[in-house]
Amino acid sequence: MAKQTVGVIGLGLMGEVLAGRLMAAGYGVLGYDIDPAKNARLTARGGRATGSPAEVAGCGVIALAVFSTDQVEEVVEEALLPAVAEGTVVLCTSTCDPDRIEALGGRLAGTKLRFLETPVSGTSEQVRQGDGVGLIGGDPKTAEEIAPILDALFPRRFHIGGIGDGGRAKFAVNLILGLNRMALAEGLTFAERMGLDPKAFLAVAKGAASYSQVMETKGEKMLARDFAPEGRVKQTLKDVHMMLDQGEKLGQELPMLKVHCDVLESCVRAGEAERDNSIIVEEIRRRRR
Repeated sequence: MAKQTVGVIGLGLMGEVLAGRLMAAGYGVLGYDIDPAKNARLTARGGRATGSPAEVAGCGVIALAVFSTDQVEEVVEEALLPAVAEGTVVLCTSTCDPDRIEALGGRLAGTKLRFLETPVSGTSEQVRQGDGVGLIGGDPKTAEEIAPILDALFPRRFHIGGIGDGGRAKFAVNLILGLNRMALAEGLTFAERMGLDPKAFLAVAKGAASYSQVMETKGEKMLARDFAPEGRVKQTLKDVHMMLDQGEKLGQELPMLKVHCDVLESCVRAGEAERDNSIIVEEIRRRRR
């Protein structure tokens, strides 16, 4: 028996991967992206594309993988809420301002739309392989009801708390991840400057107390200068700006994150906004006295 059709709005790096995981698990996918080429790719892979977000509203479960908090609010409140059936579940997989997402959840309480926050930790390739980690915020009963779909999207996941808490956890995780990535870029560059063989040194770093998972996901990309995007610089910088804003609200100084922000902004100025965030190694290499 065929499984239900799930909606996916936003077919960029992450949305395309989520659609692929759903189809691989036997679900139909009805998708929409503002870019016609991305809609065409979904159709070529066996999904169906629509002409607007509102046309996805007939699906009982809809995953959002759009770029910004503004886009999440617009799609949910202007396109979906007027059109969905009672009990429709919307999953917000985007990394958003957690305070605004919490407020959105409050506005949706008591409506026909059930909202779950489901940002994912991991690169698009990690999510493709089933190694992404879902960070769930919202009603546990709703999450349990759609557990088979969540299993298809995020075989590993944690229920963090209420709406907004998933994004707060994602901020903290991404802060640590980004600093690990920058530390790897700096360490590899330092090793190169000292005359060590970079590939041999990466193997040593993986086997030493310095190890972090980012060495597996980004180390070879840095060495090969393969910056095909799995997580774009502009997306990472957008998230870093939101983290810094959150720190400002809390009165928390985040000095290392500010350095990371400066490096990413330099990459953007160098025309690297659309490249993989591992390209920060090139900015570290450029910083010569």
